[in-house]
Amino acid sequence: MSIRRSYTAIVERNVLWQGGFASEPYEAAWASEAIFFVRALDAKPITNSDGSLETGKAQVQISADGIHWADEGTEFHLPTARNEVIFAKVSHFGGYLRIAGEVRSPAELRVLLSLALKE
Repeated sequence: MSIRRSYTAIVERNVLWQGGFASEPYEAAWASEAIFFVRALDAKPITNSDGSLETGKAQVQISADGIHWADEGTEFHLPTARNEVIFAKVSHFGGYLRIAGEVRSPAELRVLLSLALKE
């Protein structure tokens, strides 16, 4: 029995997301599964008309070359409170991964984005 190879990369550290954003791409062709973890270091959400809090949404994107991107299909809401962690799991992806999305104005989100990879 062999031990599966794994690696966790810090993709974004202390980055402020406002409006449209895309994380740095990460080459992950060797991995068979990945989990993005988005931790809010600070969050300034907006209040919707129904009283719920919102900062925005994001989706996982894949690429064969790290330049041209396609939405993978996994979408998620971004954290709305300090130290809240949101995650997204993906498999069957191309050579590169990133997340992209929109933080609704005037919301702001300062994040730590980690990517856990496993073969």
